[in-house]
Amino acid sequence: MTRRVTIADIAAAAGVSKGAVSYALNGRPGVSETTRTKILAIAAEMGFVPNRAARSLSVSSAQAVGIALRRSARTIGIEPYFMELISGIEATLSAGSFGLTLQIVGTVEEELEVYRRWWAERRVDGVFLCDIGTSDQRLDFIADLGLPAVAVGGPIEGARFPAVWHDDVEPSRDILEYLYTLGHRRVARVAGIPGLLHTAIRDKAYDDTAADLAFESVTTVHSDYTGEQGAQITRRLLSSAKRPTAIVYDNDVMAVAGLGVAHELGLEIPEQLSLVAWDDSQLCRLTHPALTSLTRDIPAYGAKCAEVLMSLIGAATETAPKSTETRAFSVQCKPAQLSPRGSTGPAQT
Repeated sequence: MTRRVTIADIAAAAGVSKGAVSYALNGRPGVSETTRTKILAIAAEMGFVPNRAARSLSVSSAQAVGIALRRSARTIGIEPYFMELISGIEATLSAGSFGLTLQIVGTVEEELEVYRRWWAERRVDGVFLCDIGTSDQRLDFIADLGLPAVAVGGPIEGARFPAVWHDDVEPSRDILEYLYTLGHRRVARVAGIPGLLHTAIRDKAYDDTAADLAFESVTTVHSDYTGEQGAQITRRLLSSAKRPTAIVYDNDVMAVAGLGVAHELGLEIPEQLSLVAWDDSQLCRLTHPALTSLTRDIPAYGAKCAEVLMSLIGAATETAPKSTETRAFSVQCKPAQLSPRGSTGPAQT
């Protein structure tokens, strides 16, 4: 087996000290540009690959960022949103030779312990904070640790680190106005997890819009985002005395499950029931009929989150002395756009 090329090998070939090689490879001052160029050329010629763990110790960088999610591995595996978000994050991280550490946790206490351990052991240089809550104890905890972080969601009042978010108010209003124009007066919404910030924002937006328009009823039922609950709630709604003429789902997985229930009950879509999904995906386009959806670029969203976190990490490593506070700012991405398809049509009179 071929022996791994070491810094000592490069130093011997270049006729310099191991310290000089380390400075050159890590882009640190201490060697002339001529010497740096020579060392880098020799390292490339010898096929040197840096030891990631050793490099993290020498430059106080793990070359990795983390995500801890309080969701089941099964849910994450079937929900397109997270897969697209992570793909966008990975695209930006890989360009900077950073890795992504993902851990599934069961409780907020477990999540906080993961952040404490990651930071104490310098296993990550920063984290993405997902599923922002209306009252989220993680925000101050992470800021107090001095751990660079980006909140995936917002806006967050008084945040001590950046948030990257989409507006949930305008798309919520767009959906109800669209359904109202089609003649729907009884609308139900199968919402996401209660207590999450974006769920609360959507709840209020639906209530406010319903109050502005002459709906007979706009009902919201919260769920856990799974297809199972989406199907159960849909079946209950469609079995009621005054069933809704349109149902809006807070994700695509529940919308597909709801469509299956409607077919099971013998309802014609969209003649007898209109369906709308929040977050477009291939799932929405492959159903029959295709689902009307709110379309947004989730991979681009993930890439923007990673870009902001990388800028924070860069600023932290370049600051001398290092600051324990990160600059808080808010990045609003383009809101979701309604994409009408075959699952919506005029309400029956």
